[in-house]
Amino acid sequence: MSSEERYSPLCWNIEYRSSNMIVAQVSDVHAAPGNGNMSRLVRAVSWLAEVKPDAVVVSGDLIEEGWTEGYAEIGVRLSVLNCPVLMVPGNSDNCCALKSAFPNRYGAVDNGDAIHFSAQFGAIRLVGLDTSLSGTAAGDVAQHLGWLKQALDLPGAQSTLLFTHHHVVPCGIPPMDAVIAQGREELAALLTRRSLKPLAISSGHVHRPMSATLAAIPAHICGSICGANPLWFGGPNIPAVNDPPMIMVHRLTADGLVSSHVAV
Repeated sequence: MSSEERYSPLCWNIEYRSSNMIVAQVSDVHAAPGNGNMSRLVRAVSWLAEVKPDAVVVSGDLIEEGWTEGYAEIGVRLSVLNCPVLMVPGNSDNCCALKSAFPNRYGAVDNGDAIHFSAQFGAIRLVGLDTSLSGTAAGDVAQHLGWLKQALDLPGAQSTLLFTHHHVVPCGIPPMDAVIAQGREELAALLTRRSLKPLAISSGHVHRPMSATLAAIPAHICGSICGANPLWFGGPNIPAVNDPPMIMVHRLTADGLVSSHVAV
């Protein structure tokens, strides 16, 4: 990356005057030198440039193999979308390096070592919950439920989307469910008690697009920029996999929310 390409965070001062919004979700880039995932990210960004999202949520695992230099390059790639970028870390991220590379993350909430986000766009609030745990690929939502309750209780938003890295509903793929977010029962209980629930929960981590429900709330798993995992349920045969990069597009209008899994 040349010196003129260095990532420079932009400060956004955006006033949304309607309930319409397009939120793109990008997850699990796992960029490392020579693995080709940065070019897969470029494909996704090129497609999104035609959609012109109002915000982009990056739901963790930006880098692989400790390649912290990749954060700056990812920032350059995403900056061409000319919109706010919100982030939560994943288990393969270096949180200190991520904070350093993106010091002006939109909506950033640094709660101790945790990296959350909360940002309101008119009547719509986007909330990101850090589920990462040091030294393990597994995650945990219970450790930050107090903060999440405060974020959801803030006045002003009529609709909320909740983002995490680790999936909060079992995906059926045994190795991935072994590192699912713990505390999902407590999360479900918290959300069940709320009169105004999030419109959806959207995660990453599994490297395969899926949709389910938690506490009667749609719970999506965004597919990955990196190569996908096979849809293997533990049987004797592992299905072939050759999926393209996947992203999600969440479109909110007066008619409600539609969340699309998109291959790019």
